[in-house]
Amino acid sequence: MRYRIEYTKETKGHFQALSARQRSILLDAVEVQLASQPAVQTRNRKPMRPDALATWELRVGNLRVYYDVIEEAPPTVVVRAVGVKEREQVRIGGRQVGDEVLQDDEDPGRD
Repeated sequence: MRYRIEYTKETKGHFQALSARQRSILLDAVEVQLASQPAVQTRNRKPMRPDALATWELRVGNLRVYYDVIEEAPPTVVVRAVGVKEREQVRIGGRQVGDEVLQDDEDPGRD
């Protein structure tokens, strides 16, 4: 089954904070990795903790895509945010975002 990809209005602003190369890499990755089976965990796709920015995270090198999956017809992936991970910090739209927003499971020892 093929999923439709939608970007929120805020996400379009997040893309503007990226370089042209980063935008191209992310758009290609979203199309390849999220158009089918976006809710299947892989090495690069991880579920987020409850109350996070989105329910899923796609990792493409140091780039991040935060998205939700809607299974009802038509099945849709809603991209909520895109950012760049720099060491332990994520920048979305050029602004640093804290752990209270991005609660991923990257550190298995953290609860």
